[in-house]
Amino acid sequence: MRIGIIDGHPDGDAARFCHALADAYSDGAREAGHEVRLLRLADLDFPILLDRATWEAPHACPDLTDAQDLVAWSEHLMIVHPLWLGAPPARLKALLEQMFRPGFAFKPGQTRSGRLTGRSARIIVTMGMPAVIFRLWFGAHGLKALKRNILGFVGIRPIRDTLIGNIEGLTMARRQAWLSSVRALGASGR
Repeated sequence: MRIGIIDGHPDGDAARFCHALADAYSDGAREAGHEVRLLRLADLDFPILLDRATWEAPHACPDLTDAQDLVAWSEHLMIVHPLWLGAPPARLKALLEQMFRPGFAFKPGQTRSGRLTGRSARIIVTMGMPAVIFRLWFGAHGLKALKRNILGFVGIRPIRDTLIGNIEGLTMARRQAWLSSVRALGASGR
């Protein structure tokens, strides 16, 4: 399977657990014989969209071309990101807006013509609160929006998720357990 990984943490500090999770997923996938490409949000330089005309026009940004190439190449997409104010970081949302433009992700002028059908996805979200609180009390609205309104809109499905809560309180043993679990997800291509 061809697996594209988007490490969606905007902070390039190697100590961020999202980076370790992206690497664990990648290692597991490679060890199982999958082809893997990894894109790190923190390494990209691209503008944010400010108007509809820019969104509808072709872009001329090499990092955005690389990001779109990764998605076009992938059969399975894995996105890992921290939860910031109930949703993915704004910079990750900006990348998705730039990548999933008319002409690439859906036909211009049509609202339900996702061109990325046939791909599956896994979203891994790290957060400070317990995952059950995010899902039950807060309704996981940021995750639902990413699944339904962005990935589902362009035709990607099924979309599975993994929530890792209480990230600051995880012991080293619990972090290692999560890395092993994510490595196994990568090996299975899920």
